[in-house]
Amino acid sequence: MQTFFDQLSAVIAKLTPMAALDILVVSAFIYIFIINIRGRRAAQIVSGMFILTCAYLASVWFHLELLRTLLATLAPYTAFGIIVMFQSEIRRVLARIGRARIFTFGGRLQRRETAEEILMAVAYLAQHKIGALIVVERDTGLKTFVETGVNLDARLSRDLLLSIFYQGGALHDGAVIVQGDRIAAAACFLPLSMNPARLGQLGTRHRAAIGISEETDSLAIVVSEETGKISLCAYGEIQHGVSIEYLEEQLTKHLSQPLTPPLNDNSQMEIRRS
Repeated sequence: MQTFFDQLSAVIAKLTPMAALDILVVSAFIYIFIINIRGRRAAQIVSGMFILTCAYLASVWFHLELLRTLLATLAPYTAFGIIVMFQSEIRRVLARIGRARIFTFGGRLQRRETAEEILMAVAYLAQHKIGALIVVERDTGLKTFVETGVNLDARLSRDLLLSIFYQGGALHDGAVIVQGDRIAAAACFLPLSMNPARLGQLGTRHRAAIGISEETDSLAIVVSEETGKISLCAYGEIQHGVSIEYLEEQLTKHLSQPLTPPLNDNSQMEIRRS
Protein backbone atom coordinates (compact mmCIF):
# COMPACT_ATOMS: atom_id res chain seq x y z
CA MET A 1 0.00 0.00 0.00
CA GLN A 2 2.84 2.34 0.86
CA THR A 3 4.43 1.67 -2.53
CA PHE A 4 1.20 2.69 -4.26
CA PHE A 5 1.09 6.01 -2.40
CA ASP A 6 4.73 6.62 -3.18
CA GLN A 7 4.08 6.07 -6.89
CA LEU A 8 1.00 8.30 -6.75
CA SER A 9 3.01 11.06 -5.06
CA ALA A 10 5.70 10.79 -7.73
CA VAL A 11 3.10 11.13 -10.51
CA ILE A 12 1.46 14.15 -8.83
CA ALA A 13 4.88 15.77 -8.40
CA LYS A 14 5.40 15.55 -12.17
CA LEU A 15 1.99 17.12 -12.89
CA THR A 16 3.06 20.60 -13.94
CA PRO A 17 0.59 23.29 -15.11
CA MET A 18 1.54 22.61 -18.74
CA ALA A 19 0.99 18.87 -18.25
CA ALA A 20 -2.45 19.59 -16.76
CA LEU A 21 -3.26 21.82 -19.74
CA ASP A 22 -2.12 19.07 -22.09
CA ILE A 23 -4.46 16.58 -20.40
CA LEU A 24 -7.39 19.01 -20.56
CA VAL A 25 -6.88 19.67 -24.30
CA VAL A 26 -6.69 15.96 -25.12
CA SER A 27 -9.76 15.30 -22.96
CA ALA A 28 -11.67 18.02 -24.81
CA PHE A 29 -10.85 16.46 -28.20
CA ILE A 30 -11.90 13.02 -26.96
CA TYR A 31 -15.16 14.48 -25.60
CA ILE A 32 -15.98 16.23 -28.87
CA PHE A 33 -15.27 13.03 -30.80
CA ILE A 34 -17.52 10.94 -28.51
CA ILE A 35 -20.34 13.49 -28.78
CA ASN A 36 -20.12 13.39 -32.59
CA ILE A 37 -20.21 9.59 -32.91
CA ARG A 38 -22.79 8.90 -30.22
CA GLY A 39 -25.84 7.21 -31.71
CA ARG A 40 -24.17 6.75 -35.10
CA ARG A 41 -22.71 3.84 -37.00
CA ALA A 42 -19.25 5.04 -36.01
CA ALA A 43 -20.02 4.21 -32.38
CA GLN A 44 -20.43 0.56 -33.33
CA ILE A 45 -17.12 0.66 -35.21
CA VAL A 46 -15.38 2.08 -32.14
CA SER A 47 -16.88 -0.74 -30.06
CA GLY A 48 -15.53 -3.28 -32.55
CA MET A 49 -12.06 -1.73 -32.43
CA PHE A 50 -12.16 -1.83 -28.62
CA ILE A 51 -13.04 -5.53 -28.73
CA LEU A 52 -10.14 -6.23 -31.12
CA THR A 53 -7.77 -4.32 -28.82
CA CYS A 54 -8.93 -6.40 -25.85
CA ALA A 55 -8.44 -9.56 -27.94
CA TYR A 56 -4.87 -8.53 -28.75
CA LEU A 57 -4.07 -7.87 -25.09
CA ALA A 58 -5.59 -11.22 -24.16
CA SER A 59 -3.52 -12.98 -26.83
CA VAL A 60 -0.36 -11.46 -25.38
CA TRP A 61 -1.36 -12.33 -21.83
CA PHE A 62 -2.27 -15.95 -22.61
CA HIS A 63 0.49 -16.41 -25.24
CA LEU A 64 -1.90 -17.05 -28.16
CA GLU A 65 0.75 -16.54 -30.82
CA LEU A 66 -1.42 -17.13 -33.91
CA LEU A 67 -4.08 -14.61 -32.83
CA ARG A 68 -1.44 -12.11 -31.73
CA THR A 69 0.39 -12.38 -35.05
CA LEU A 70 -2.82 -11.93 -37.02
CA LEU A 71 -3.88 -8.83 -35.09
CA ALA A 72 -0.35 -7.40 -35.15
CA THR A 73 -0.30 -7.79 -38.95
CA LEU A 74 -3.57 -5.87 -39.30
CA ALA A 75 -2.54 -3.09 -36.90
CA PRO A 76 -0.47 -0.98 -39.39
CA TYR A 77 -3.52 -0.59 -41.63
CA THR A 78 -5.69 0.66 -38.78
CA ALA A 79 -4.85 4.33 -39.40
CA PHE A 80 -6.04 4.15 -43.02
CA GLY A 81 -9.17 2.30 -41.94
CA ILE A 82 -9.96 4.96 -39.34
CA ILE A 83 -9.66 7.76 -41.91
CA VAL A 84 -12.00 5.96 -44.32
CA MET A 85 -14.56 4.88 -41.73
CA PHE A 86 -14.64 8.13 -39.78
CA GLN A 87 -14.31 10.63 -42.61
CA SER A 88 -17.70 12.25 -41.93
CA GLU A 89 -17.09 12.40 -38.17
CA ILE A 90 -13.60 13.87 -38.67
CA ARG A 91 -15.02 16.46 -41.06
CA ARG A 92 -17.75 17.34 -38.54
CA VAL A 93 -15.26 17.73 -35.67
CA LEU A 94 -13.01 20.00 -37.74
CA ALA A 95 -16.02 22.08 -38.78
CA ARG A 96 -17.03 22.56 -35.15
CA ILE A 97 -13.51 23.64 -34.24
CA GLY A 98 -13.58 26.11 -37.12
CA ARG A 99 -16.79 27.65 -35.81
CA ALA A 100 -14.85 29.61 -33.23
CA ARG A 101 -15.70 33.26 -33.74
CA ILE A 102 -12.15 34.20 -34.74
CA PHE A 103 -12.32 31.87 -37.78
CA THR A 104 -15.86 32.51 -39.01
CA PHE A 105 -16.55 34.07 -42.37
CA GLY A 106 -20.15 32.99 -43.11
CA GLY A 107 -23.00 35.33 -43.90
CA ARG A 108 -25.75 36.32 -41.50
CA LEU A 109 -29.28 37.51 -41.81
CA GLN A 110 -28.71 41.22 -42.10
CA ARG A 111 -32.19 42.62 -41.41
CA ARG A 112 -35.17 41.61 -39.36
CA GLU A 113 -37.29 42.04 -42.49
CA THR A 114 -35.47 39.07 -43.99
CA ALA A 115 -36.59 36.83 -41.13
CA GLU A 116 -40.14 38.11 -41.51
CA GLU A 117 -40.13 37.22 -45.21
CA ILE A 118 -39.07 33.67 -44.35
CA LEU A 119 -41.73 33.40 -41.62
CA MET A 120 -44.52 34.59 -43.93
CA ALA A 121 -43.45 32.13 -46.62
CA VAL A 122 -43.20 29.22 -44.18
CA ALA A 123 -46.62 30.01 -42.69
CA TYR A 124 -48.21 29.97 -46.16
CA LEU A 125 -46.42 26.76 -47.17
CA ALA A 126 -47.47 25.02 -43.96
CA GLN A 127 -51.08 26.15 -44.29
CA HIS A 128 -51.32 24.80 -47.86
CA LYS A 129 -49.19 21.69 -47.18
CA ILE A 130 -46.52 22.58 -49.72
CA GLY A 131 -43.23 20.78 -49.08
CA ALA A 132 -40.19 22.99 -48.60
CA LEU A 133 -36.63 22.96 -47.30
CA ILE A 134 -34.94 26.26 -46.46
CA VAL A 135 -31.35 26.33 -45.19
CA VAL A 136 -30.12 29.54 -43.56
CA GLU A 137 -26.37 29.97 -43.53
CA ARG A 138 -24.74 30.95 -40.28
CA ASP A 139 -20.97 30.86 -39.62
CA THR A 140 -20.00 27.81 -41.71
CA GLY A 141 -20.04 28.66 -45.40
CA LEU A 142 -22.36 26.68 -47.68
CA LYS A 143 -20.75 27.44 -51.02
CA THR A 144 -20.09 23.74 -51.66
CA PHE A 145 -23.83 23.02 -51.48
CA VAL A 146 -24.79 26.20 -53.36
CA GLU A 147 -22.82 24.91 -56.34
CA THR A 148 -25.00 21.77 -56.50
CA GLY A 149 -28.16 23.77 -57.25
CA VAL A 150 -29.40 26.49 -59.56
CA ASN A 151 -27.63 29.76 -58.86
CA LEU A 152 -30.05 32.65 -58.19
CA ASP A 153 -28.31 35.29 -56.06
CA ALA A 154 -31.64 37.08 -55.70
CA ARG A 155 -33.08 39.30 -52.99
CA LEU A 156 -35.00 37.13 -50.54
CA SER A 157 -38.74 37.67 -50.44
CA ARG A 158 -41.89 35.77 -49.50
CA ASP A 159 -43.13 35.74 -53.09
CA LEU A 160 -39.86 34.40 -54.46
CA LEU A 161 -39.81 31.56 -51.92
CA LEU A 162 -43.40 30.64 -52.75
CA SER A 163 -42.58 30.68 -56.46
CA ILE A 164 -39.62 28.37 -55.94
CA PHE A 165 -41.59 25.82 -53.91
CA TYR A 166 -44.71 26.00 -56.08
CA GLN A 167 -45.78 22.42 -56.69
CA GLY A 168 -44.86 21.31 -60.16
CA GLY A 169 -42.23 23.99 -60.57
CA ALA A 170 -38.77 23.20 -61.88
CA LEU A 171 -37.11 24.21 -58.60
CA HIS A 172 -39.64 22.62 -56.24
CA ASP A 173 -37.41 19.69 -55.30
CA GLY A 174 -34.22 20.30 -53.39
CA ALA A 175 -33.25 22.97 -50.88
CA VAL A 176 -33.13 26.74 -50.97
CA ILE A 177 -29.98 28.20 -49.41
CA VAL A 178 -30.18 31.65 -47.86
CA GLN A 179 -27.02 33.71 -47.41
CA GLY A 180 -27.48 37.01 -45.65
CA ASP A 181 -30.58 38.66 -47.14
CA ARG A 182 -30.30 36.84 -50.47
CA ILE A 183 -31.31 33.48 -51.88
CA ALA A 184 -28.03 32.06 -53.12
CA ALA A 185 -29.43 29.01 -54.91
CA ALA A 186 -32.42 26.68 -55.21
CA ALA A 187 -32.85 22.97 -55.94
CA CYS A 188 -29.65 22.25 -54.01
CA PHE A 189 -28.58 18.73 -53.05
CA LEU A 190 -27.76 18.21 -49.38
CA PRO A 191 -26.07 15.31 -47.57
CA LEU A 192 -28.55 12.87 -46.05
CA SER A 193 -28.24 11.96 -42.38
CA MET A 194 -27.02 8.38 -42.01
CA ASN A 195 -27.99 8.12 -38.34
CA PRO A 196 -29.45 4.58 -38.12
CA ALA A 197 -31.94 5.70 -35.48
CA ARG A 198 -33.65 7.95 -38.04
CA LEU A 199 -33.36 6.07 -41.32
CA GLY A 200 -36.78 4.43 -41.07
CA GLN A 201 -38.60 7.33 -39.43
CA LEU A 202 -38.05 10.34 -41.67
CA GLY A 203 -38.40 11.18 -45.34
CA THR A 204 -35.68 12.42 -47.65
CA ARG A 205 -36.40 16.11 -47.05
CA HIS A 206 -36.11 15.76 -43.27
CA ARG A 207 -33.00 13.58 -43.51
CA ALA A 208 -31.38 16.19 -45.76
CA ALA A 209 -32.19 18.91 -43.21
CA ILE A 210 -30.60 16.89 -40.42
CA GLY A 211 -27.63 16.02 -42.64
CA ILE A 212 -26.77 19.65 -43.43
CA SER A 213 -27.15 20.62 -39.76
CA GLU A 214 -24.80 17.77 -38.77
CA GLU A 215 -22.03 19.01 -41.06
CA THR A 216 -22.55 22.77 -40.59
CA ASP A 217 -24.04 25.18 -38.06
CA SER A 218 -26.82 26.25 -40.41
CA LEU A 219 -30.53 26.36 -39.58
CA ALA A 220 -32.72 24.10 -41.70
CA ILE A 221 -36.46 24.71 -41.89
CA VAL A 222 -38.65 21.91 -43.25
CA VAL A 223 -42.33 21.99 -44.18
CA SER A 224 -43.91 18.55 -44.52
CA GLU A 225 -45.79 17.92 -47.73
CA GLU A 226 -48.00 15.31 -46.04
CA THR A 227 -48.95 17.06 -42.80
CA GLY A 228 -47.97 20.70 -43.28
CA LYS A 229 -46.03 20.60 -39.99
CA ILE A 230 -42.93 22.71 -39.58
CA SER A 231 -39.65 21.18 -38.39
CA LEU A 232 -36.46 22.95 -37.37
CA CYS A 233 -32.98 21.38 -37.52
CA ALA A 234 -29.83 22.65 -35.83
CA TYR A 235 -26.66 20.90 -34.71
CA GLY A 236 -27.89 17.52 -35.91
CA GLU A 237 -31.11 17.66 -33.87
CA ILE A 238 -34.62 18.01 -35.27
CA GLN A 239 -37.68 19.52 -33.60
CA HIS A 240 -41.00 18.50 -35.14
CA GLY A 241 -44.21 20.50 -35.18
CA VAL A 242 -42.73 23.83 -34.09
CA SER A 243 -44.91 26.92 -34.10
CA ILE A 244 -44.32 30.07 -36.14
CA GLU A 245 -43.69 31.91 -32.88
CA TYR A 246 -40.92 29.49 -31.89
CA LEU A 247 -39.42 29.67 -35.38
CA GLU A 248 -39.43 33.46 -35.15
CA GLU A 249 -37.64 33.23 -31.80
CA GLN A 250 -34.89 31.08 -33.29
CA LEU A 251 -34.44 33.34 -36.32
CA THR A 252 -34.26 36.33 -33.99
CA LYS A 253 -31.46 34.62 -32.07
CA HIS A 254 -29.81 34.01 -35.42
CA LEU A 255 -29.87 37.75 -36.06
CA SER A 256 -28.25 38.70 -32.79
CA GLN A 257 -26.06 35.88 -31.48
CA PRO A 258 -24.91 32.29 -32.11
CA LEU A 259 -27.40 29.59 -31.25
CA THR A 260 -26.49 27.40 -28.30
CA PRO A 261 -26.03 23.72 -29.22
CA PRO A 262 -28.70 21.53 -27.60
CA LEU A 263 -27.78 20.05 -24.26
CA ASN A 264 -28.39 16.53 -23.05
CA ASP A 265 -30.80 17.84 -20.45
CA ASN A 266 -34.30 16.73 -21.35
CA SER A 267 -35.67 20.16 -20.52
CA GLN A 268 -33.45 21.65 -23.19
CA MET A 269 -34.46 19.01 -25.72
CA GLU A 270 -38.20 19.49 -25.28
CA ILE A 271 -39.95 19.70 -28.63
CA ARG A 272 -41.97 22.86 -29.10
CA ARG A 273 -45.31 22.06 -30.67
CA SER A 274 -47.79 24.43 -32.20
